[in-house]
Amino acid sequence: MTYKLPLIGLAIVGLGAALAGTYQLGRSSAAASTAALSVPAMMHAATTAQTAQTAQAALAAPQREGKVGSDASQKFTHFRVGNKNVKRIFVDGDTVWVGTSGGAVRYDTRTDEYKLFDTHSGLLSNGIFFVGRLDQRVAVGTYGGGLSLLDPKTEKWETYNIPEGLGDAFVYDVLKARNGDVWIATWSGVNRIRGGDLKDRSKWELHTVASTKGGLPNDWVYGLAEGQGGEIWLGTEGGLSRYKAGHWQSWNHAQGLGAAYERVKDAISYKNDPAKVSQHHARQKQEMGLSDINVAYNPNYIVSLAVDAQGVVWAGTWGGGLSRFDGKAWTQFTVNEGLPGNHVFMLQVDPKGVLWVGTNNGLARMKPGGGFDILSTNDGLFSNTVFSMATARDGTLWVGSYGGVAKIRP
Repeated sequence: MTYKLPLIGLAIVGLGAALAGTYQLGRSSAAASTAALSVPAMMHAATTAQTAQTAQAALAAPQREGKVGSDASQKFTHFRVGNKNVKRIFVDGDTVWVGTSGGAVRYDTRTDEYKLFDTHSGLLSNGIFFVGRLDQRVAVGTYGGGLSLLDPKTEKWETYNIPEGLGDAFVYDVLKARNGDVWIATWSGVNRIRGGDLKDRSKWELHTVASTKGGLPNDWVYGLAEGQGGEIWLGTEGGLSRYKAGHWQSWNHAQGLGAAYERVKDAISYKNDPAKVSQHHARQKQEMGLSDINVAYNPNYIVSLAVDAQGVVWAGTWGGGLSRFDGKAWTQFTVNEGLPGNHVFMLQVDPKGVLWVGTNNGLARMKPGGGFDILSTNDGLFSNTVFSMATARDGTLWVGSYGGVAKIRP
């Protein structure tokens, strides 16, 4: 059975592939299935047995939410989202949130029901960079629309923006620390809300390069993570920063972050340098002494950040590969060490402590003894450009790319 739906939405397609002996799918074409959901769109449902009249009737029904059937026996499933980036995936029990550049889709894995949340639903921007949970509400960080919190019961949004104390309307990451503080990464510094009391304006702090005297190396903050001792790690466009007991410290390429250009220059996939079209990026490259490099490479630019159970910090860079920091020494991993690509867009430490690395050329899983297992479109990914990932409690992987999501069942 096939369900075809235009515009932004989710389309589910069973595939045949395998991942390093752990996630496997039989290649029987008879076992493949296809289904779809689309939001917002005119739903077009048709099978080889349906008549044209049935298809036309379905086409007339506008859909922003609905239900589809998927084949649970399939090991691989594709969800299409159209010409959209999937920048964040959040698994909340049986619910999967897919944050795209066209809104956030809530998908119930038990019932196959879905719903799109966007500017028609109360968000101030359709561009989604972050989806997660903040206490009892779902938090959504947007591209230009601030931070919005959804009450699951009423489905009403509450938005925090610059007038409420937010450093910038562009929100990249949100973290609630173990001590109750809430941290919000923006393009104009990082907010700390003491005790997590968002309603009390006096509890809001904004930390920038100026206010930290360079302890925060750049005001564009992309990632947040908490260390074993409660310290807060921040990934910025100018390097790594740590906030601990009121003190700030930073590291950049000069201290070991990101691989040297000579190590990666033959494996830089993106030749169009953002510094050529952006004054901000041009200034960053000049400050970092990279003005002579005219490809997409900046080892100080941390695109993704994670801290593992041992307290080791992992930083994914823009063309400089993956960096590991144990608090004393740095180690870099590039294509030469087995990564599929040197642009690292996503990092996730799964519930078993395994590090997953999303790159411009596939998904890598770090092996216990060193090295990486690689997953690509040949193995079931929707695209080799991996922007986001989440692991469900049953071990199912949800992997986001440009145009869609791959669901890989254990």
